Amino acid sequence: MERRPDSQGKVRDIYDAGDNLLMVASDRISAFDYILPNEIPYKGEVLNRISAFWFDKFVDIVPNHVVSIDVKDFPAEFADYSDYLAGRAMLVKKAEPIKIECIVRGYLTGSGKKTYDQDGTVCGIKLPAGLTEASKLPEPLFTPSTKADIGDHDENISYERCCDIVGEDIASQLRDLSIKIYSAAADYAATRGIIIADTKFEFGLIDGKVALIDECLTPDSSRFWPAAEYEEGKVQSSYDKQYLRNWLLANWDMTGDAPQLPADVIEETSAKYREAYEIITGTAFRSMKENK
Repeated sequence: MERRPDSQGKVRDIYDAGDNLLMVASDRISAFDYILPNEIPYKGEVLNRISAFWFDKFVDIVPNHVVSIDVKDFPAEFADYSDYLAGRAMLVKKAEPIKIECIVRGYLTGSGKKTYDQDGTVCGIKLPAGLTEASKLPEPLFTPSTKADIGDHDENISYERCCDIVGEDIASQLRDLSIKIYSAAADYAATRGIIIADTKFEFGLIDGKVALIDECLTPDSSRFWPAAEYEEGKVQSSYDKQYLRNWLLANWDMTGDAPQLPADVIEETSAKYREAYEIITGTAFRSMKENK
């Protein structure tokens, strides 16, 4: 798009649209809080449409910010860009973001496994002895973090610290809603052959009430594991960007600029995103841009 966004995240470009915002999911990809130099084909559209699927599915649990993902419903000022926006853009209500990343963990992996091995805890929460990589946790854990600016790193915080930041009433709503949405999503995903190991949600206030915003249960915000291949005690294959993270860990020391991605890594990552969409929604992925 020629028009410059009014604000920009690692992946999304945000445009002011009067009473609403137009959120556009680019094909940029980030990992370890770095924006990588290569784009992943179809990634933005996959993220946007998976989010729309989940927002609609859980509207009875929590209100959300979605107005429409149909370009015909977008303000006239964006009409010239409809080809680019098709599938990857979402018109949303303006919300006051709550500055907490609401992470729910159902399985032991990633940074949680690292701290568990050190002291038997995940984000300060004591867990039973004897757990290993990919162990299912006794119950889903709400492990909030601060929401860092671009270039900074999110910081895991305790629930008590979350209460200090946003107040006990909001914190309890964030915790209860996060666990409720995760549990419902995990139950549904199990019927599709997917384990949702963990995920993160973002919430905001719309008309003074807590609402689900940003993205929801995408390959960028969640770990999706194929249930048929699940085996406790090993690192799982996944439909999310863990494949890309693993490549980076093997090929980059996390200093200086992020490396260029090989063509096969770009294509494999794109394929995993599209496959995630098809399994979760139960429909074949066809780009809305190509089928307008």
